[in-house]
Amino acid sequence: MKTVCRENSCTGCMACVDACGKNAVKIVDSLRAYNAVIDESQCINCNACIRVCPQNNKAQLNAPVQWYQGWAKENSIREKSSSGGIASAISVNFVKSGGYVCSCVYENGRFVFRITDNINELRNFTGSKYVKSNPEGIYKCIKKLLTQGKKVLFIGLPCQVAAVKSFTGERYSKELYTVDLICHGSPSPELLEKFLKDYDYSLNNAESISFRKKTDFRLSVSPIVENLKGIQDPYTFAFIKGLDYTENCYSCPYAQKSRVGDITLGDAWGSDLPEEEQNAGISLVLVQNDKGRTLLDNVTLLDIDFDKAAEANHQLRHPSDVPRERELFFSLINDGKSFSYAFSRCYPKVYIKQRIKRLLIKLKIKKP
Repeated sequence: MKTVCRENSCTGCMACVDACGKNAVKIVDSLRAYNAVIDESQCINCNACIRVCPQNNKAQLNAPVQWYQGWAKENSIREKSSSGGIASAISVNFVKSGGYVCSCVYENGRFVFRITDNINELRNFTGSKYVKSNPEGIYKCIKKLLTQGKKVLFIGLPCQVAAVKSFTGERYSKELYTVDLICHGSPSPELLEKFLKDYDYSLNNAESISFRKKTDFRLSVSPIVENLKGIQDPYTFAFIKGLDYTENCYSCPYAQKSRVGDITLGDAWGSDLPEEEQNAGISLVLVQNDKGRTLLDNVTLLDIDFDKAAEANHQLRHPSDVPRERELFFSLINDGKSFSYAFSRCYPKVYIKQRIKRLLIKLKIKKP
């Protein structure tokens, strides 16, 4: 198997797929790792895929020059967002200024990237997605707009930001604005499908999906999977524990203070602001350069202690640790066991506790 980057280190950014003019590259998902595999019968050895891969060519990282906690000034934007709504506020302003915004959406059972200059379509970008997304095809769209002199704002994971910068090159960097999101890691969407299979359900049938409502982390898939408030489902718990990320996430080169985007957004965990503000959602904002500063017009920004913020966001210090239960989890999954069963074997006490809690809440014996 000939791969674009080192075996099992692929981030799934898909830049190599877009770069190949012969359709010789495909992403192979083994659940525990991605690999960008080259079909040597189609390959002409131009090395375009290897050159564009951020795992082969490290992106430039810059230390933040400013850091804040804050939220969107418009309450309706803040209310609908997972955190403080700053990404949405920035996007609205960017489109109003004549630019295009590109980010991840859930669409027809898939987590893909779309690009728009329509303010009404920006609502599709709202919300956290705790699963690997697929940017295939979007790099060509972004580069085409940049060659036409259009401004483009790209919002994505650090590995995806590195990929779009590598794909478009230095020539168009002036019109490309980037926001990297603080990321703890991401699992294959096939694992989400496996979890939904426990409900005899599939993403293809899902009208909408939500991974989080402010500080309430639980998976809800309309119209059938609605986890009770106060209950943490196995998929969400596994994600938070870092149990099921792909291999590359545990050695992520972007999990540090220096960042790849013009600005970085995440949650301001550990904020010392009143509980009422925290419940409404507070974003953490790191600004790496002057271009990033220009994006922050229509948001409320307050000072924050960086060390305290980094302590609550370990990805600003180091990648996620590999849980000792991970090997057992994937061994059971590969043996054909269900997601919930594999989880229950890894965390039996948690699994039993949540099932009892669910029953007590349903019987109204316990409050969420």
